[in-house]
Amino acid sequence: MQDMLELIQQNQIPEFSVSEISAEIKRCVETTFNKVRIKGEIFGAKRADSGHWYLSLKDENAVLSAVIWRGTASSLPLKPEDGLEVIVTGKITTFPGKSSYQIIIEAMEIAGTGALLKLLEERKKQFAAEGLFDAAHKKAIPFLPRTIGVVTSASGAVIRDIIHRVRDRFPSHILIWPTPVQGAGAEIKIAEAIKGFNQLAVKPDVLIVARGGGSLEDLWCFNEEVVIRAVYASDIPIISAVGHETDTMLIDYVADKRAPTPTGAAEFAVPVRTELMAQTQALHARLLNSCARYIMEKKNILQGLARGIPNLEQILSDATQKLDDRIERLKIAFKNLLNDKHNHLKLSGLKPYYVKNIFEKNQENLNNLLLRLESVSVEAVLKRGFAWIKDSNDQTIYNLSQAQKTEHLKIHFYDGSLPVSSNSKTSSVSKKHNLKSEKRNALQKDLFNF
Repeated sequence: MQDMLELIQQNQIPEFSVSEISAEIKRCVETTFNKVRIKGEIFGAKRADSGHWYLSLKDENAVLSAVIWRGTASSLPLKPEDGLEVIVTGKITTFPGKSSYQIIIEAMEIAGTGALLKLLEERKKQFAAEGLFDAAHKKAIPFLPRTIGVVTSASGAVIRDIIHRVRDRFPSHILIWPTPVQGAGAEIKIAEAIKGFNQLAVKPDVLIVARGGGSLEDLWCFNEEVVIRAVYASDIPIISAVGHETDTMLIDYVADKRAPTPTGAAEFAVPVRTELMAQTQALHARLLNSCARYIMEKKNILQGLARGIPNLEQILSDATQKLDDRIERLKIAFKNLLNDKHNHLKLSGLKPYYVKNIFEKNQENLNNLLLRLESVSVEAVLKRGFAWIKDSNDQTIYNLSQAQKTEHLKIHFYDGSLPVSSNSKTSSVSKKHNLKSEKRNALQKDLFNF
């Protein structure tokens, strides 16, 4: 390049083809800017089907095109997003086909905490607008879970603190799904762990997603969309316990319960066994005391009612005495009645034989009435050669027209009955029925009473 400048100064300008000058510029740029760090705001970020990312970096005065090859993009700690201020490391190269230059990004980091906080707020608004943080979607944490699932690093103090706290409070079965909790790809592993727990044949009763404290950059995977949506879609209640008490990640808003620390998550997951036992004993004692008071109150009420009831023995004694008195008075009254009737007969001048004649006369009248009644009874009429015809419902047939309309007839004689149908002339004779006349009995009874 220096040689070319010297030639130009000597008015000996060389001639280049377009390709030659483009290649010379490319060589010069890549040699001079082989390794640079550039700070700028991402805009127009787009991932191609090939997996490569194409974007631009801008500040208030200029724009720089950039590309991230697929292999590099998969290892970046964060996903390129519009509006995110970053510091990228890479090399400047040219693109002869468009006479442009660009940076091939090899590393990317957040430009500062302010940029992360800005992105965090934008994501929070986005997810809130979608309803992912709505209280109506949150599930209740079970009171006594039999199995607790934990998504965290297999090593470190977090899992030990959770196990220790659960054992101290109320020993329960703990199932661990180890995942990285920071760095590139951690959010994918965390989301897969949550989905994996939900796909188990026997699911845990509650999940704890936990990580110890760290910087905002260290905890950033718990703000990623894939984690937020996995928590929202979980059928298992989730307790988030990320960072320290002052750290608030987006997972805390979408989780069913937020714990300030991993130890606090264990406390939310299970109650204290000794406290439950003490409460149970206290409730048991209260129940016994309540039952004793209830029984005593009912006993007092019963005793009060009993005092208002007269003595049963006295009531029976009084009633028995009254009954004996009534019986005695009845005997005397009946005896007096007979004496009065006897005296009345004496005073009226009636002789005993006269009373006997009256009785004999009434008896004779009764016998005459009985003879007349027997002469007109059904049995007497049938003995004189008459027959009594009835249908199958035991209704009397009075004329030929009724008989012709009736399929089954029964002819009653004084010594039995004969069934007759339209297809039969003879039938078996039933045994003789003893026909009694209720009217005759009633009349005879009235006459005797007279």
